Amino acid sequence: MKLLVINGPNLNMLGIREPTVYGKQDFAALQDYIRTSAAELGHDVTLFQSNHEGEIVDIIQAAYGVYDGIIINPAAYTHTSVAILDALKAVGLPTVEVHLSDIHSREEFRHHSYVSMAAVKTICGLGFEGYRKALEYFE
Repeated sequence: MKLLVINGPNLNMLGIREPTVYGKQDFAALQDYIRTSAAELGHDVTLFQSNHEGEIVDIIQAAYGVYDGIIINPAAYTHTSVAILDALKAVGLPTVEVHLSDIHSREEFRHHSYVSMAAVKTICGLGFEGYRKALEYFE
């Protein structure tokens, strides 16, 4: 499977930002983990990270006809971005939503996910392992 893995705002700050919530491993470690897991499962992955909503919308739109599926951790845009939801619905690719933390046990505003409305599966609270579970979905 050819998969696009999208990470949203502030994930590039892993290891620095709230390590009690997101862990002490940095973003490079996450990217290595995803690449290694994908290779073990026989998937071809492209990794993308942006702090900008429009760039995320652009990469989702560009995925149409190129990728078999999307794995997305929209980060803060989870709770605010109708634009990302609309882009996911427009391309119609199977999408798995991933969150390092359990968004449902955090602040109330984090409980709602627009992306879940387009996702075939949502994985929360498993840290890096959530990405492997998302990759396994596409087996």
